[in-house]
Amino acid sequence: MCLRCRGTKKLCGKPRCPVIAKFYSKLEGEKKSKASFDTDFIDGYSPPSVFIGRHNYPNVNVGPLVPPEKGDTSILSTPERWFGNAKMDDIIEYRSKLARGKKRLKNGIEIKKQSDKEVNLTRILTLSKKSAETEVKFRKKLSETIRFDNKSQPHGPSSEINSFRLGSMSTHKNLDKVFYDDDLKSEPAVMKLYKKDVKISRIQDLFMIGGTGLKDNRKFVPTRWSITAIDEIIGRNLREKVKRYRPIDSYEVYSAKYLDNRWIILLIPSIWKYESIEAFYPETTWNPSKNSIAIYGDYEQIEGRSSYASIGGCYYSARLAVAEKLEQRKRQAGAIVLREAHPGYILPVGVWNVREAVRNALSTDPRKFDNKVQALSYLSKELDLSLKEWKSVSELLTEKVSQKRIDEFF
Repeated sequence: MCLRCRGTKKLCGKPRCPVIAKFYSKLEGEKKSKASFDTDFIDGYSPPSVFIGRHNYPNVNVGPLVPPEKGDTSILSTPERWFGNAKMDDIIEYRSKLARGKKRLKNGIEIKKQSDKEVNLTRILTLSKKSAETEVKFRKKLSETIRFDNKSQPHGPSSEINSFRLGSMSTHKNLDKVFYDDDLKSEPAVMKLYKKDVKISRIQDLFMIGGTGLKDNRKFVPTRWSITAIDEIIGRNLREKVKRYRPIDSYEVYSAKYLDNRWIILLIPSIWKYESIEAFYPETTWNPSKNSIAIYGDYEQIEGRSSYASIGGCYYSARLAVAEKLEQRKRQAGAIVLREAHPGYILPVGVWNVREAVRNALSTDPRKFDNKVQALSYLSKELDLSLKEWKSVSELLTEKVSQKRIDEFF
C-alpha cells in the first residue's frame, strides 16, 4: 500500500504519512544543514530554483528557493549532475541549504490574473542563465526543518515572503524565447527546449511557473505535478518516434547502482512495449515492513496507457530515459525496468533518481543474448530478488518465450 501511495494518496486513512513522519523524526538533530537559518532575511544566490506547493489548490504558495550562500550555487538544484557523484548525505545537504519563500496566490493559478510583485519576480528568476542574486525578507524566522517529497527533491525551511528582490541577471536564451512566445502551445514548447538540449530540470521549472503555452492558457503548476508532466510529455513524444524504427536484433541487459538502488534494464527485440517494476526491501523508504519486500509495477503495450500509472512519476521518468536512448539509436524495442531499493535507500529524494539512473545504465555497454531464456538466466544471477518474485507482478516477463513477431515470418 505504501509503495502505491508514496505519501500522497492517504490510502492508510491517516492525515499525515507515517513513513515520512518517521524519517522527519529520525532526521531531527541528525541531518540539520550546515547552513544557518536562525534569521528572517537571506541574501544569497538562487541556483536558480523555485517551488510551487499543491495544498489549497488552486490558491497555492509560489516562491523562490534561496540559500544563504553566494557565487555558483547551481549544484544545489541540478540533479543531472548528481548521479554517481553525490551521496545521500550530499543530496540532503544540497537541498537543506535552500530556504523556500512562500507567497499565496489569491486569484488562482492563471498567470493573466497575477499582479503581485514577488510572484512575478519568481517567474523571472526561472529564466536566469546562472545563479541569480536574490534577497528575501521573511515574515518570521526560519526553522531547521527539511521537507521531503517522493517526486521533487527535498528542500530546507520555509516561510511567507515579506519582500523579494532580484538582482541583475543574464537570461537563458532558449528559456527566454519560449517564455515570451505566447503563441506557441505548451507541448511543442517543451519539445523545442528538449531538442535544444535544455536540462529536464530547467524545463520543469519553466513549465511550473506558467512559462509555456498560449497566453490565455498559462497557469502555475505545482512542482510535483510539473515534474511528472514534463517526463510524460517528452517520453510520450520520443516513444511515438521510436515506433517508426526497426527493432533491435538481440536481447540487451544494462545495469546501474546508485544510492543503494540496483537497476536492471532489459531491452527486447520487439515492437515498443514497456514495463517498470520496483521492489523495496524492508524498512526502506516506501516499505515500513520489517520482514517482507514490497513489489509493484505497471506496463504498457504499443498503444501506450490510457490511465495514470499506479506507481506514479517513477514510471514516466524511466520511460523517458528508455525512449530517449532508443531514439538516439534510431531503433525500436520492448523494455523492462527493474529496480531494487536496498536498505541504504532511507529517504525519498525525487524521481530524478529514477530518470538519471536509467539514463546512466543505458549509457553503458550491454550484455547481449540471442534469446529470452539466456537473458532471463543472466537476470536471475544479477538480481537479489528471485526471478519468480519479479514474474509474480510482471506482464512482460511472463509473455511466452515461443511468441513470434510478425516480422519473423518474412
